[in-house]
Amino acid sequence: MTVCAYEIMTPSIKAVPQSWTMDRLARFLTDNEITGSPVTDESGEIVGIATLKDITEFRWNANRSNTTRQLTADEQQEARRLRMVMFEEMGKVPVEVRDIMTPIVLSVDETTPVRDIANIMMSEHLHRIFVTRESKITGIVTTYDMLKIISDEELTKRCARNN
Repeated sequence: MTVCAYEIMTPSIKAVPQSWTMDRLARFLTDNEITGSPVTDESGEIVGIATLKDITEFRWNANRSNTTRQLTADEQQEARRLRMVMFEEMGKVPVEVRDIMTPIVLSVDETTPVRDIANIMMSEHLHRIFVTRESKITGIVTTYDMLKIISDEELTKRCARNN
């Protein structure tokens, strides 16, 4: 018997509103010991996903510039000064989750075989994928959930029998 998504998924999903600040998202992820969360709109529909990687990339991109190599030393100094002024002002306006989230939501049906899920996750470089039943999200499969297959002898045997 094929091992399916519903057998390994985590059924409880901790979603965050797109209006939360990036700092609140970071605290939420840290407090819940997770690395990503679905993002919901005002009506509760999932519109994307926000991860620690999104926060890191935003902060990294805010502090670096690819154009400095083409500038003279004086121009680089002025560019740094202008960036600092700009980021000080931007710091007064909180960055919201909607500004950093990935708006693409990939999902699989509850009956999708885990081998197919693994292939999708590897080809798309994902650490999590939503699980649905009749277009409604019922859970999430993460890389941690995929490890359950290896640690559970019965699941491992079932996967091995279904080439």
